[in-house]
Amino acid sequence: MIQTDAAAAAPPPDIWGQIFVFVLASFIGLGVIRRVSRLLHTPLMSITNAISAIAIVGSIIVTGADYPIGIRILGAVALFASMTNIVSGFLITDRMLKMFKTDTRPRSGGHP
Repeated sequence: MIQTDAAAAAPPPDIWGQIFVFVLASFIGLGVIRRVSRLLHTPLMSITNAISAIAIVGSIIVTGADYPIGIRILGAVALFASMTNIVSGFLITDRMLKMFKTDTRPRSGGHP
C-alpha cells in the first residue's frame, strides 16, 4: 500500500537537534554580549531591536495563520516576548543617550 499523503511522507522533526542548537546559540550569544564594551551597548541594542523586528514578523505570520492552537499560542508568546524586547530596548537606549546630553540651562546664581 503506497501512501500519497504529504504529511505521511514528511520526516518527524528532530526536537533534540533543535534544542541543542537553541542552547548552543544561547551560550554563544551570552558570551558575545558579555565581552562587548559599555560604549557599544547602544549600537548592540539597535541590532537586537532589528532582530526582534524580524521575529515579530515571523510570530505574526504564525499567530495569524491556520496552524494548530499550540503553535498559535507559541506564536503569541513569541510576539509578546519580541515586543517586550523592542520596547525595553528603545527605553534603555533613550536613557543611555540622555546620559551623554549636555545641560544647556543657565545655572542659578547668575553665573553662566
